[in-house]
Amino acid sequence: MEYSKNFLRFNWLSLVLIYLVVIAGSFVRITGSGMGCPDWPKCFGEWIPPVSPNELPENYKENYSNKRLKKINKFSNFLKVIGMEKTASELSNDPELKKEESFNVRKTWTEYINRLFGFLAGNAVLIVFLWVVLKYRKRKLIFFSALNLILLVIQAWFGSIVVASNLVPWTITVHLMLALIIIGIQLYILRIVSPSQGKNLEFSNGMFALIWVCFVITVYQMFLGTQVREYIDQLTRQGIGKEDWSEMLGLSYFVHRSFSWLVMILLGILAYFNQKNKKYRTIQWIFILLAIELTSGVLLAHADLPGLVRTAHLIFASCILGILNMVIYRLKRVPG
Repeated sequence: MEYSKNFLRFNWLSLVLIYLVVIAGSFVRITGSGMGCPDWPKCFGEWIPPVSPNELPENYKENYSNKRLKKINKFSNFLKVIGMEKTASELSNDPELKKEESFNVRKTWTEYINRLFGFLAGNAVLIVFLWVVLKYRKRKLIFFSALNLILLVIQAWFGSIVVASNLVPWTITVHLMLALIIIGIQLYILRIVSPSQGKNLEFSNGMFALIWVCFVITVYQMFLGTQVREYIDQLTRQGIGKEDWSEMLGLSYFVHRSFSWLVMILLGILAYFNQKNKKYRTIQWIFILLAIELTSGVLLAHADLPGLVRTAHLIFASCILGILNMVIYRLKRVPG
């Protein structure tokens, strides 16, 4: 089946918007703007947030704190139902949840822009689903576009939990991993509809296995990276300086750092044999992006650089994972 150019372009646009949500979410985190809007989906009870303290609702700290605690109690009950009693108890008894941040116009608008990107991405995924149902009616395409829409709704709901829980670290990790799954599904939709993504990438058994190993390690690296970021946030809140981080970050940090070099070596081997034999441009891009991503990681570990480097680190890691997704979808094993 042939798909219109407009449909194809809109799916690529949807992918870009989803990536922008990830980027904006990272920027929200490094600027500490996650609680810039204490309620969800509105911001201080309005669709357009305030620009001065005079526009704030009366007793907003007390009101939003009470609403948030009610939402947390509901979420805690849900966690108990699925067997996460310890996590539910820690969440319910966390004294930090009773604190409400003071209004900061910069943080408020940073979080609001993040939500706008989320709104645009959500509507783009909805339009893709409706477009498929009304025009193409291909079963596989309907399934994956519907699945992505459902996951995006869950992601939006979980975003409210992240806000309500005052950015409890593990909720941020879940939030990011869900976003990466949504990106992966959108890339699979593009695999179905895009002529350029329909061509197989042929590799021998050894290279086929090597690509899968790189993909699995990269996914694990993304997870470890969020754990390391959470530990750093905790140490920063405790007033512990950067010079003492390496001694206190624990095993996750050292595994994350070591695996980065392992992936670099493996992808270097892959790039060498690709250049020698197949010369698939996609493989070369993965290696280039990984080199940049590792550079940003080294700067984060050894230099006192601004938070934008952290965002760049996440952007390049997400792009590498996305391109690896595209390669995995197109992999074809051939003898040799």
